Amino acid sequence: MSDQEKKPFDFMGLRKLASMLSIGLVIVSIVLLAVRGLNLGLDFTGGTSVEFEYEQAPVLEDVRTTLTEAGYEQFVVQNFGSDTTVLVRLAAADNDKLGQEVADALKADGDRLELISSEFIGSQVGEELREDGGLGMLLALAVVLIYVGMRFQFKFGIASVVPLAHDVIIVLGMFALFQWTFDLSVLAALLAVIGYSLNDTIVVADRIRENFRVMREGDSWHIINTSIHQTIRRTINTSGTTLVVLIALYLFGGEAINNFSLALIIGVVVGTYSSIYVAANMLLALNVSREDLQLPAKEGVGEAPEEEEPPEWLNRM
Repeated sequence: MSDQEKKPFDFMGLRKLASMLSIGLVIVSIVLLAVRGLNLGLDFTGGTSVEFEYEQAPVLEDVRTTLTEAGYEQFVVQNFGSDTTVLVRLAAADNDKLGQEVADALKADGDRLELISSEFIGSQVGEELREDGGLGMLLALAVVLIYVGMRFQFKFGIASVVPLAHDVIIVLGMFALFQWTFDLSVLAALLAVIGYSLNDTIVVADRIRENFRVMREGDSWHIINTSIHQTIRRTINTSGTTLVVLIALYLFGGEAINNFSLALIIGVVVGTYSSIYVAANMLLALNVSREDLQLPAKEGVGEAPEEEEPPEWLNRM
């Protein structure tokens, strides 16, 4: 028995429950962002960036332990270009001697290293990054609205943008709740979540459009429900394989990309849900119908052909 013949699961029967869940999560996320705020990383708050060159590739976890024992609290340690080059970013004020102080703390542990550079990054740069990142996300949502509106129909454009905003707000809410560090890598993950969620939503929207034109019976509810049923296997397979990679990245990728992976994991889960329920709910709320998706009639089709005038030579006879 094919998918077309099976009685589809009533996804839309859970519409009200899904709506309450989405609205609740969005409201809680906005409250958390307003009350707790984001734990902004050094990319946004500013600090001191110190670069070292080791004789032998160090274990980054040992470097972090040494700095913690030396009394440093907010810092990021990562390789920079090669295994022997280490970049340390600290939430510290402008201090010409800070780079040498950090080098001395690391040398005290027996490591041989050389201080390459030490520079202070002011908070103004971080503010510019925050503004540019926010504008980037707003621009992405605006472009999606225009593209989907032109590619499908304006109601589909709205139904595609709302789930994207829904996903971003919930991911930000999770970071505000647990106070995970929000840095440029997480901002990049949010933009990736927008792209991933959009791809899922477009697949469902394309099937809905085709079914509105092919299926002669059934109302909008039935057609949308059938479309989700026909694409759910593809959605689950795509999300599942993506999550396997992201979980492996989170477990084995190292501390530098932990928050990046975490943001993507949450985004993929929420994005899969929103491409099914939030987008479909929006289409039903906007009363999408067959009339919205009818192809324009070709000029001349169904019209009686005009009678041609007889040639002039025939009139002379």
